[in-house]
Amino acid sequence: MNQGRRAGWSAALVAVCGLAACGGGSSGDTTKPIPPPTGGTGKPTQPTDILTYKYDLSRSGANATESLLTTANVNSTSFGLLRFLPTDGKVDAQPLYLSGLTVGGATHNVVYVATENDSVYAFDADTAAVLWHASLLGSGETPSNEVFNCSQVTPTIGVTSTPVIDKSAGANGTMFVVAMSMNASGTYIQRLHALDVTTGAELLSGPVEITASYPSSGGGTTTFDPKAYEERAALLLSQGTVYLSWTSHCDATPYSGWVMAYSESSLAQTAVFDAAPNSTGGPAIWMAGGGPAADSAGNVYLLTANGTFETTLNNLGFPNLGDFGNSFLKLTLSGSTLAAADYFAMYNEVDESNRDADLGSGGIMLLPDVTDSGGVTRHLAVGAGKDGNLYVVDRDSMGHFNPNSNNIYQQLTDVLPGGIWSTPAYFNQTVYYGPNGGPLMGFAVAQGRLSGKASTATQFTYPGTAPSVSANGTTNGIVWAHENTDPAVLHAYDAADLTTELYNSSQASGGRDQFGAGNKFITPVVADGKVFVGATNGVAVFGLLN
Repeated sequence: MNQGRRAGWSAALVAVCGLAACGGGSSGDTTKPIPPPTGGTGKPTQPTDILTYKYDLSRSGANATESLLTTANVNSTSFGLLRFLPTDGKVDAQPLYLSGLTVGGATHNVVYVATENDSVYAFDADTAAVLWHASLLGSGETPSNEVFNCSQVTPTIGVTSTPVIDKSAGANGTMFVVAMSMNASGTYIQRLHALDVTTGAELLSGPVEITASYPSSGGGTTTFDPKAYEERAALLLSQGTVYLSWTSHCDATPYSGWVMAYSESSLAQTAVFDAAPNSTGGPAIWMAGGGPAADSAGNVYLLTANGTFETTLNNLGFPNLGDFGNSFLKLTLSGSTLAAADYFAMYNEVDESNRDADLGSGGIMLLPDVTDSGGVTRHLAVGAGKDGNLYVVDRDSMGHFNPNSNNIYQQLTDVLPGGIWSTPAYFNQTVYYGPNGGPLMGFAVAQGRLSGKASTATQFTYPGTAPSVSANGTTNGIVWAHENTDPAVLHAYDAADLTTELYNSSQASGGRDQFGAGNKFITPVVADGKVFVGATNGVAVFGLLN
């Protein structure tokens, strides 16, 4: 699985991550120059909210309601760093955003930031004012340390996964967030919180402590150990259910592949699934911070990392002991049962798991309905991991396991050299991927097939880049990409031509747009003329300067 620097398989492809504190000058400096208050105050024609990871349940990474930022005005003359929102810890979770929210009797555009110090902040995106700040720690608790001396998340573990917001839940709207902590006696705790988006107050008599158990095939029971897991993958909220999924610390055993379902109206746990109930070595579920996806019927889709997979299949063509390492998974929730409805595992999946060359380093994305060359409507999903292949599966028949070949809808072999430690994006019949150590690439979708590729001149160091797109309908498409260097760089490309770079944060003289050292698994997100980029001690806010 390895979410940090990889040793072993293709280690030469991995560059050193920038882990120093983010600041305007020396390490740890949270002071940033703030341009005049006129910067970035244009009014969008259609205000936008960011409620979940990569905007939507398909995890498309595309905001098609952006009216202020265009391919003409995103350049180093008119666009740049507006302000920096300092926090008390590293920001690994993607920021969320609500436009025109009433807080304290006034209207604000609010950006929400969660940190590895177990904090959640609500900032005014236009002024940087802190509207509220909530600590998710219990009395006498601290954020978790680096469990098992694993440096995947360092120096502390608090909130790693991207929360999710339901604007219609509660009196004012509710944010669901998972936080890890430890008490004075060294006991590790995981909790699910429901926070009022206007005050940060706990709702639903929360938080609730996360516990779970699941039967194994031999008649035993697997029990969730809060010490052994962190939640890296973003939360999913679909049809009234909040889904949590869990990864290990550096593959330190024992661990398995937990997915848990909670009622958003009560915080009661409603169902549990274990993708490896008979294994002590995975798979983990982390997807480089990407969240499980969901379709309109409520089916849940995800990618699992390296771990146990039984090549002996039952009469349904599923692993006979129910262990789904290194696989695409489709889950369905029925009452109190969360179960695997379909899956795909590649023919050499056991070998790839053994080499830590698994799928789980990349996130899944659902494509909009497409029509193939025969006029058949297809429901597709894409995923890629460390082996350099891009897999396209039919969500209605994913392909299962065959020891001799991959029986899937489409496979593009070796098109992502360096492998994927990031999540893709989709816009205007193009799928965008940013492989480790390579350029940002675009794959055209035509007649239900992916083909060709366009690439940027920039080569993105580890872990590659997780692109997102802003556009006004199908016009003014801009692909945004974060480069994990020191200082970090925000890039903007013409979505129709990736060879055209519109802007990057290194172009302005005097370091005007620099925002400190990079961080891994960062996705820039865009709303109402502003671009929000997570950093090691806060969030950088970019926009039009005048």
